[in-house]
Amino acid sequence: MFRHLRTLQQVSRRTISSSAPRQLENKVPGKQKLFQEDNGMPVHLKGGVTDALLYRATMALTVFGCGYVVYALINAALPKKKA
Repeated sequence: MFRHLRTLQQVSRRTISSSAPRQLENKVPGKQKLFQEDNGMPVHLKGGVTDALLYRATMALTVFGCGYVVYALINAALPKKKA
């Protein structure tokens, strides 16, 4: 009984670990070449349009957040007078 369970474990482990549907190409050397290239661009923008959009969205959220913090601090420091 135990021997059958052990065999079933080995068979299931073998089929799961060796069932790669396709081989993926290694993109790391190309990315390394792109990011190590000295073209005057900052590294956080070398990824293309997606990186530029993420950078701009992050900067916009940061500026908006800082502005809101200043507004909240001024509002807390100068409370409205009750009539």
